[in-house]
Amino acid sequence: MRAVVLRRYGGPEELVAEEVPDPVAGPGQVLVRVAVAGVTFVETQVRADRGPRRAELPAVLGNGVAGTVLAVGEGVDPALTGTLVVSTLGGQGGYAELAVARAADVIAVPEGLSPEHAVALLADGRTALGLVSAAAPGPGEWVLVEAAGGGVGSLLVQLASAAGARVVAAAGSAAKRELAASLGAELTVDYTRPGWTAEVRAATGGLDLVFDGVGGDVGAAAQGLLKDGGRISVYGMAGGPMTTPDPRVKAVAWPDTDLRELSRAALAEAAAGRLRPVIGAVVPLESAASAHAAIEARTVVGKTLLVP
Repeated sequence: MRAVVLRRYGGPEELVAEEVPDPVAGPGQVLVRVAVAGVTFVETQVRADRGPRRAELPAVLGNGVAGTVLAVGEGVDPALTGTLVVSTLGGQGGYAELAVARAADVIAVPEGLSPEHAVALLADGRTALGLVSAAAPGPGEWVLVEAAGGGVGSLLVQLASAAGARVVAAAGSAAKRELAASLGAELTVDYTRPGWTAEVRAATGGLDLVFDGVGGDVGAAAQGLLKDGGRISVYGMAGGPMTTPDPRVKAVAWPDTDLRELSRAALAEAAAGRLRPVIGAVVPLESAASAHAAIEARTVVGKTLLVP
C-alpha cells in the first residue's frame, strides 16, 4: 500500500509517500480501507519532535480515519465487514491507504454523513462538545472563542451560539473571522493586532467565559478580560505555554465523559444538521507535507484532510 512515512524528525519535507507492506488485523482489530484521514496541529508537532509525545521512527502519522472495514481479526464480529466507520488509531497509522484500528474504537458513520465530515468531527467534535458541556455557556453570556476559524474553534462558536451566548470570535485572518461570523459570532477580533483586548472590553464590559486553545500571550490576555468569577476553559497551547488560570477566575475541568460517546454525539448532531464541521482543505495523500506546512503557517481555515 501507499503510506506517508516519517523516517526522521524535521520539517514537512520529511513526510514522504512510499510503498510499504499492507497491515493485517490482529485479535480485536479491524482492517480499514481509508477513504479520508484527518491532519492535526499536534501531528505537525510530533513530526518536528516538539509534541507532547514522540513517535517511534520510522512512523506513519495520523490518528483519525474514515473508511470501509475490509477484514476483521480474531474475536471481532464479522458483520462489521463492509461497514463505513470512523476511528481513532492510537496516534499513528492514518496517513495510508490501509489502517488497523481497535474494533472497540470504531464507530459506524451515521446515514447521510460523509466520511469527510465524520473524520472532521471525530476528535474536534468530541473536544468541542466536552468543553461546552463542562463550561455551560448560558443565554446572554459573553463568550470568547480563540482560534475561532480552526476545527475546534469553529465548532465552539456554533455550540456556544446555539446555547444563547454572545460569542466573540478571535482569529488571525479576515477569512477566519468571516467564517466565525457566518457561524454565529456576534463580534470578531484580530488577536494578532495590538489593542484587540481593548476592543473586546469596550464591546462587552468583560467576559463571562473564555475557551482558550492558544495559550501563551493570547491566552493570558484573554484571561485578563474575564470578570471576577468568570470561567476559563483551557484546552490547548497552539501559541505558547498552557495558560495558568488566575485565582480570581474559575478553571473549568474536563467532564467525566466517555470520549467515544462524545464522538458519537458529535456525529449525531452533524447528521441531524445541528453541527457543521468546517473543512478548509482536502488534499491527496502525497501532499501531506504541504498540508503540514499550511497548518504550521496558520493559513488553513477549519480542518485539513488527506485522501489516499
